[in-house]
Amino acid sequence: MTDTQPDTAPLLRVHNLTAGYGPAQALFGVSLDVPARSAVAVLGPNGAGKSTLARALSGLIPTTGGSVEFAGRTITGASATAIRRAGLVHLPEGRGIFPGLTVQENLRLALSVDKIDPAEAFDRAFGFFPALAERRKQTAGTLSGGEQQMLSLSRALMVNPRLVIADEMSLGLAPMLVDAVFDGLRAALDAGVAVIMIEQFAAKAIAFADHCLILQRGAVAWSGSSARAGGELLHRYLGAAGAGVSG
Repeated sequence: MTDTQPDTAPLLRVHNLTAGYGPAQALFGVSLDVPARSAVAVLGPNGAGKSTLARALSGLIPTTGGSVEFAGRTITGASATAIRRAGLVHLPEGRGIFPGLTVQENLRLALSVDKIDPAEAFDRAFGFFPALAERRKQTAGTLSGGEQQMLSLSRALMVNPRLVIADEMSLGLAPMLVDAVFDGLRAALDAGVAVIMIEQFAAKAIAFADHCLILQRGAVAWSGSSARAGGELLHRYLGAAGAGVSG
């Protein structure tokens, strides 16, 4: 397969994907397209398979069927390191930082996998979140929850990815800090990075995204333009949690 893709092809194409944990199947024939420079919100109730989808796409768990193409290349079955180096970066649920290291040391570790110019990478990280520049020598464990999420996100964005999977980035944050995280993702989107967002605040995620995918019991229950994913649709599939789902 060629290393490039036609301009009309999606950046990420997932077809009939199945995956699970040992004998327990968690995804059942999931398909989705993510165009370049776009955002897709993946929603669903607890246990719907959202985080499993993120782990399968990023190579953290093996797939058992279907195919995944990224930037015109098949990455089905590729290692997590190879997928990251191809430009797909996964931010798993939880902040994923090293609390005993400084902000700068946390950022430097991100460069051990992605061989890029360190000066440019640090400029990019602090450009998305200037507040971190003032705390570069501060131990990450002493940052606020919102600042830790900013650090986690800046670690992903500093390596100049083509697509970021953000899994519950706003979990446990105060509304003002949720806005800051969304602002960082918006800046990344404006810079040309595609985003898959798994988010507890369904309405906020839909307002951010171009497309929406709703999972139920590991299968696609609905997909379409975010403009069509109104309150009635969310209530039908997400129930009382339609204004803010998690899991």
